[in-house]
Amino acid sequence: MRNGSRAAPGPPSAHRRPARRGGEARLGHVAYALVIAGVLGGLLWIWQSAQNVRGGTLTVAGAMFAAALARLLLPEQAAPLLSSRRRLLDTAAFGTLGLALLIAGLIVPVPS
Repeated sequence: MRNGSRAAPGPPSAHRRPARRGGEARLGHVAYALVIAGVLGGLLWIWQSAQNVRGGTLTVAGAMFAAALARLLLPEQAAPLLSSRRRLLDTAAFGTLGLALLIAGLIVPVPS
């Protein structure tokens, strides 16, 4: 750096994160919206009547299994709304919650 000249900066892409592809990001948002819709739908179904407890619980369990599958299959950049930890841990958490809700939905007696 003589005579006030500056060193040329490196290539601009060397310091940037890779850009997300629009389709992948949209797919992740759609998966997240479907999971939220499944959980809300199941909870609303339960709220309608005590006879709907089994169906609503099984619906929420299905939404948790869908979340686990989406987290497992979607690329890391495509599922930012479903990820909070590592992929395997997120998948195990969603899957365990789905399994627990499935068992509860099948075991809990339906009020008559």
